[in-house]
Amino acid sequence: MSDEVQVTVTVNGRRREARLEPRRLLIDFLRHDLGLTGAHIGCEQGVCGACTVLLDGRTARSCLHFAVAVDGSDIRTVEDLADLHQLHPIQEMFHQKHALQCGFCTPGFLLTTVELLERTADPDEAAIREALMNNVCRCTGYANIVDAVAEAAVELRRGNGA
Repeated sequence: MSDEVQVTVTVNGRRREARLEPRRLLIDFLRHDLGLTGAHIGCEQGVCGACTVLLDGRTARSCLHFAVAVDGSDIRTVEDLADLHQLHPIQEMFHQKHALQCGFCTPGFLLTTVELLERTADPDEAAIREALMNNVCRCTGYANIVDAVAEAAVELRRGNGA
């Protein structure tokens, strides 16, 4: 008798089904079973934010969730932001404002920004910094990241959204 559990989730708009061991982490399911390697395994304690995904519209640390616990959920990963021809405005602003260096933390920052700007179209600097405070970057110093989020908000309000 198998200990595996049937899991059905929607990932980036696509229904996905799998039989998984109950202890399989969401990050491992996304990366190893589905091939979605945008979310990174960082601290494995939910502190750094590198594994951030949107789970039913809210940021979540995929290293802290068992895949079986999110059965029936809607999950968005960083792979869902751009298409093959055009970056999402948030990604474009991170590029233009030099808001990334090594890129390891970038997917978490991007999805945190998506959540922020979906809830607050015109955040001030304090709101941006508060939203980003749970993501760790060891390279940039954050100033350019805050600038990129502010400019992305402007672009999205102009209707230049993806």
